[in-house]
Amino acid sequence: MTIKEKFTVSGDQLLGKVKQLIREGNIRRVRIIHKDKTLLEVPLTIGAPAAAIGIVAAPVLAAVGALAALVTECTIEVERVEKKDSDSQGDEE
Repeated sequence: MTIKEKFTVSGDQLLGKVKQLIREGNIRRVRIIHKDKTLLEVPLTIGAPAAAIGIVAAPVLAAVGALAALVTECTIEVERVEKKDSDSQGDEE
């Protein structure tokens, strides 16, 4: 199950917030929206090791940094993966 969250940030906070979200690790997709237009949409791999995400995310973060210089305020829409509670799905014998 996925959950969508939105954060409104200023341009100078954009890169830091995207880095923070990527580090959290349960993100499926990140969209950067400015004036109701999607400027950047980044799908992220679920369950990938943190080092691999860092390598893949480097060019994305460079693009986010360039966008941050151009916009004064934007919205970050995040699609998160909600972990299911494995205890509630126990096997019955």
